[in-house]
Formats: sequence, C-alpha cells, structure tokens
Amino acid sequence: MVSRSRRAHDGAMRATSSHHSVKLRVGIVLMPNFTLTAFAGFIDALRLAADEGDRSRQLQCQWDVMAASGGEAITSSCGIRVGTRSDFASAERYDYVVVVGGVLHGGQRLSAQASRFLKDAAARQVKLVGLCTGSFVLARLGLLRGHLACVSWFHRDEFQAAFPEQPVVSSQMFVVDRDRLTCAGGTSVVHLAAHMIEQALGRALAVKALRILIEEQPLPSKALQPEAVVSVHARDVLVHKAMLLLEQQLQRPVAIGEACASLGIGQRQLERRFRQDIGLTPAQYRQTLRLERARWLLQHSALDLQAIALECGFSSRAHLARLVQRELGQRPRALRAAALP
Repeated sequence: MVSRSRRAHDGAMRATSSHHSVKLRVGIVLMPNFTLTAFAGFIDALRLAADEGDRSRQLQCQWDVMAASGGEAITSSCGIRVGTRSDFASAERYDYVVVVGGVLHGGQRLSAQASRFLKDAAARQVKLVGLCTGSFVLARLGLLRGHLACVSWFHRDEFQAAFPEQPVVSSQMFVVDRDRLTCAGGTSVVHLAAHMIEQALGRALAVKALRILIEEQPLPSKALQPEAVVSVHARDVLVHKAMLLLEQQLQRPVAIGEACASLGIGQRQLERRFRQDIGLTPAQYRQTLRLERARWLLQHSALDLQAIALECGFSSRAHLARLVQRELGQRPRALRAAALP
C-alpha cells in the first residue's frame, strides 16, 4: 500500500513536471551518521541543474530521499537531521540510486529494507552510486564485485582491510565503471554530480550548476585527489601520484622501489623529479608525512607513544621520540601538553 505522504509527493512531482521532460531521476539512501557535506553538495548540484536560475523546481531532474518509512528523519554525523519523503518503492523508476555513507567507527547499519532495495536496483540494472563511504556499503552487499571502486586516501587502509579482493583506487576524485560510480567524498561529490548531469542533460547545465557553487569547470574522473598531510603541492603529475602512494602506505615500511614499480619509473628518476618539483627526496617526503601525522596524533588523540609509532610507520616508540625531539624541537610529552586546553 502506498502511503499518503508518498501519494502527495508523487502528485506534486507530476504537477510540477507536467510541462517538462524529466531526464534524470535519482533515489537517495542516507546511512545513519551520513556525511552532510557529501549529501548537500551532491543534491545542490542536481537542484541547480534542474531548473532555470536558482528557482529549485524539480523540472529536468527529480530526486527522492528515501527511508523504510517515508517521513522518517535520518541524523547526519554532525547531528543535523534530514527528513525523507519516500519509502523504498520500485527501483526501476530511477536512473541512479545513490548511497550517502557516513562515519565508519561503530559500523554502518543498513536496514533490511534498504539492503533489499539496493540489491533489487542492481538486479534491474539501475546505476548505483557510492558517495564518500557509500562505497563501503555497496562493497559489503557485494554490489561492487567486478568493478573498480574509489575511496578517499583517508579510508583506503580500512577499505582494503574490509574488502581485500576489491580493486580500489585513492588517487582520483571519482570512478565511473559502467553502472557503478564511486567517489572520495568532500567536494568530489559535486564533480561526480556534474558528470551525471552532463550525461543526462548536457554540459551547459553541468557547468551552470558548478559555477553557481563557485566551483571549477567539471573535472574528469581521473582528476587527482589532493595531498592531505603537509602543505607541499606537486606540479609534476607523476610526483603527485607518488606522494599519494606514500601517504596510503604510511603505516608500513614500504621500500621506495615499490612505489617506483607501480608507477613504471626508476628510483633515480623519481628522486630527481621529486627534488626538482618539491625540493625533497621521496624518503624525505615520507619522513615529513610520518612526523606530521605523529604530531597530529600527539596533539589530538589519547593514543600512547607506542601506538602512535606503529600508526605512523616507526620501528619503535624510542625511534619516534628521538625523531620528534630532533626534527620538531620538543619531546613528545611536551608537544602533547602544549596542545591541552
């Protein structure tokens, strides 16, 4: 039986779009503790492309925020609640079904109804989209099997630990692999939305949406994710890719040669290009990453020194303490004490 709120919503949508051709229909599933930025950026890009100017009518695009019971409110990771207005109806009505992920600690609790809906959408060949950690949800349901996934560099280790057989990249903003689209989260969601808009409505509306959002022209899926830990910016694309690889493998003592092999470049050549571009060798850059990560953990976490050493790829707490003293000019305890309120 269709709920009263659902009938009212569908009637309003038919009235609004009676003189327009809807070309892009999107269903959105919010995880508990979902990331508000990912949801808001994505939905605003659709909103701005759907109508003339900034009038917000769902004319060329339509979207439903769904839950098992239409009208249920879902709480985001920052505590703001977002209402839903549709239950899990037939997935065939949508061109895309989007999962907005959220915080990972404590698990991502997906309802049985949502799981069935996503699997039904896949069976009906509806395109599935994972925003931010939505890729974890799709992978957990087996819906990324045979597809390449994209996750943020920040969550790559967790993703690989949970899904060791799943191919994944963290060097680009988003991935479109046939009927599966995944992205790193953050502002990459507006560029993934722009890709979907361009495919359905044309480049002009994709550009319009991004311009109003004060964003650049639509970026391709292979646009690189930014470096995360230190304010060193590479101009050389190969150096940038190597920096990302080193960040992703911060915890384990990987030889620089491994990064060279994956990039198809010799170690001497990589070292030369690093020096020319950022003034550091790959080993020096990795050491800087580890020390900055250790500094952050000392100042913002309650982890003991041994745990921080392991987290940052140092051989022991004594090794870390010596480097912190030598390179940062303070003992670890003093760094931590200085950060206390």
